[in-house]
Amino acid sequence: MKEMRNSKHYDLEERTLQFAKRVIALVNRLPKTLPNIEIGRQLVRSSGSVGSNYIEANEALSKKDFVVRIKICRKESKESRYWLKLVQTKREDERERESLIMEATELMKIFGSIIEKSKSV
Repeated sequence: MKEMRNSKHYDLEERTLQFAKRVIALVNRLPKTLPNIEIGRQLVRSSGSVGSNYIEANEALSKKDFVVRIKICRKESKESRYWLKLVQTKREDERERESLIMEATELMKIFGSIIEKSKSV
């Protein structure tokens, strides 16, 4: 049972890493307007924070610490989704932006589910 749990948490570590990398690639292609520069900074920070806090959660010293970190992951996923909705992309990047919004939403739901399951354990 432990093996299965470990492979799942590593999958989520990889998924959050890929999310941040995709966001960075999108931000690098954005039109260089003042709003996009500011939004891009926030977006890179929040998207990277999802994965870094997930790694921290996996190294938590207590259940309470774990839940706090997972809540931060959910919050940062939600914030990333917000910035993705605000940013102005080139026409050719619109599909990727929409895909990233969907991924941020899915990550929010996954972290929300982990929080709910942690309450019952």
